[in-house]
Order: sequence, then structure tokens, then C-alpha cells
Amino acid sequence: MEKILIVEDDKELNQALCYALEKEGYNTVSVFSMREAKEQFIRLTEIYGVSNAVTLIIQDVNLPDGEGFLFCKWIKEQTEIPVLFLTARDLEEDALRGYDLGAEDYIIKPFSMKILLRKISLILKHNQTEESRIYDDGNLMVDWERAKITRNHSECAVTPTEFRLLKLLIENKGRLLTYDILLEQLWDCNGQFVDKHTLAVNINRLRGKIEDAEHKYISNVYGMGYQWVG
Repeated sequence: MEKILIVEDDKELNQALCYALEKEGYNTVSVFSMREAKEQFIRLTEIYGVSNAVTLIIQDVNLPDGEGFLFCKWIKEQTEIPVLFLTARDLEEDALRGYDLGAEDYIIKPFSMKILLRKISLILKHNQTEESRIYDDGNLMVDWERAKITRNHSECAVTPTEFRLLKLLIENKGRLLTYDILLEQLWDCNGQFVDKHTLAVNINRLRGKIEDAEHKYISNVYGMGYQWVG
């Protein structure tokens, strides 16, 4: 279920947004200041990981402890979670500043709740499409279309077999892929036969490129196969 973080100091509006969104099936997290927003985001990141902490942020510009632009900037430095501004600040330069910071939309109060819900639906649909092209957990990022892998912002060079292995494992996250399934999928990679020993070698090489002491991604279920646990 999508988690939407609402950063709005007007308690009645905050409550109304939560009600409307939850009625549509969204899960909401309600805060009233930037400090609370940062605390909640950090807490959710610790539980779910940076890329799954929240799905969308709806936030005001005028907040009790500063301009919401600062929070948007802070968020975009952590991850590419979509941000939607909902504010009474109707100056053109404010809207442009919001877009320059990476916001998906800038909606002026008063607003139509039906229009807001439609915009949210479109933003989340677009974001899901983008996510299907890129895997990103804050440490490891894989761009499937460009076959590009980066770890901790440094590019990783992998072989075609390693890349196919990585794609298979991530696409089947949490599912045990037996040796037979993996060997069948990799059989014709580059027109070469892949046996169990070669599979193990490729897995170990891939681990060496994407894993470190703090980030373990591939689990070996002894005698059965491998599983993506990242």
C-alpha cells in the first residue's frame, strides 16, 4: 500500500487530507512541521529502507519552523520520492522554485479535492512506471534500460552473465531460485553453456561487486539455490 507523508500545519486541512486519501485506499502519515517530517522520514527509512519509506510527500511551503522548500531540498538529497506542494503561496517565483527543487506539482490553495486526488493518482502511476525501469535502494542502483549499475554512486562493471543473474534475482525478490531455474535461464547467455560451478563463480563475482559489510543482497540456500534478500 502506498504511504503518503502529509506535511501541513493546518490541523483541519491535515485531517481532511488524511481522510480523503485513506478513503481512496492510501496509507497516510501526518506531521505538522519540518522537524516532525524529518523525524518520521528517518524512522520510516530505518524500518523500510530509503526507497520504500514513503511513496509520495504532500507538503506546504509555510511551516512553523521554516519554508517547506528546505524540506523538499533535503528529501531530494536523500532519494527521488515525488513531492507535491500544496500551498497558499501563489507567486510565480515560488512555484518555479518548487519545480526547480524537483517537485512533481505545485497546487495553490484553495483547491479541488477531486483534482488533487486525480493528480496524486497520475503521479504515483508515473512513478511506478519509472521504478520498473530502475532499481534503487539508496546504495545499489540498476538502470535496466542502459544496463548500468552503480554502488554508493560509483559505477560497477559487470559481465552480461552477471547482469542477467542480477536481473533474475531482483525480479524474483524473496523467492528461492533453484540451481535448475537459474541454469535454464542462463543456458544460452552469449551462446555458452553454464554449469553449476560456473553459476557459483558468477554469483561470487557479482557479490564481490555489489555487496559490502553493511549491504548483503544474495543469500545462498545450501544445496538448493539463491535468493535476493536486499
